Amino acid sequence: MKLDILALAAHPDDVELSCSGTLLKAILKGKKAGIVDFTRGELGTRGTPEIRQQEANKSAEILGLSARENLGFRDGFFKNDEEHQLEVIKMIRKYQPEIVLANAFDDRHSDHGRASQLSKEACFLSGLKNVKTEIDGLEQSAWRPKVVYHYIQSIPTQPDFVVDVSEVWEKKIASIRAFASQFFDPNSNEANTYISSPEFMKMVEARAIHYGHEIGVQYGEGFNVERMTGVEDVFDLL
Repeated sequence: MKLDILALAAHPDDVELSCSGTLLKAILKGKKAGIVDFTRGELGTRGTPEIRQQEANKSAEILGLSARENLGFRDGFFKNDEEHQLEVIKMIRKYQPEIVLANAFDDRHSDHGRASQLSKEACFLSGLKNVKTEIDGLEQSAWRPKVVYHYIQSIPTQPDFVVDVSEVWEKKIASIRAFASQFFDPNSNEANTYISSPEFMKMVEARAIHYGHEIGVQYGEGFNVERMTGVEDVFDLL
């Protein structure tokens, strides 16, 4: 199945928090979108890997994804090396996205920055025909996405561009709340974490309001780029 846009993420819920609105906007326009989670989030204080998988599946339904996979990398300890790069390359070649969304360049969680580098390098290597990969015994063809954009996570940064997600905001929040084990629940008896307080969810909204305000809309999602972004027509920027 060919996708138009593929989000790569260190953990289940990274995408929901950071760029699910952008996926929703693409899907509304008839594009096919998917997520590949690198780890099962097994080092998380709350919930279990099994619960988080169920939550990821629920979120995928809410978002209307065409595909969601989990590579089962070791949470907290996966590396940006040949072994892991090849697994990510398989996913890029399998889904042949035009656009890849990847973790933040650097962030509070060390997995995020490492996943960012892993994603970027895998996207480049995926375009080299002499890098050989197979799925189900069939050799894959080289494929390189046209662009890689990095979503913003815990550490606030100045976006290079902002996507208006106002019309899909409520559904974005529903996709986040699908991960009920991870976020604020007054009935939960599990230990409190950085993301489980009601203040964290307020921060998510406040940041979206801030980025939205920068472009004159209600809610926005910000992205950073490493390569210069080009357009064919200046009116594409309207």
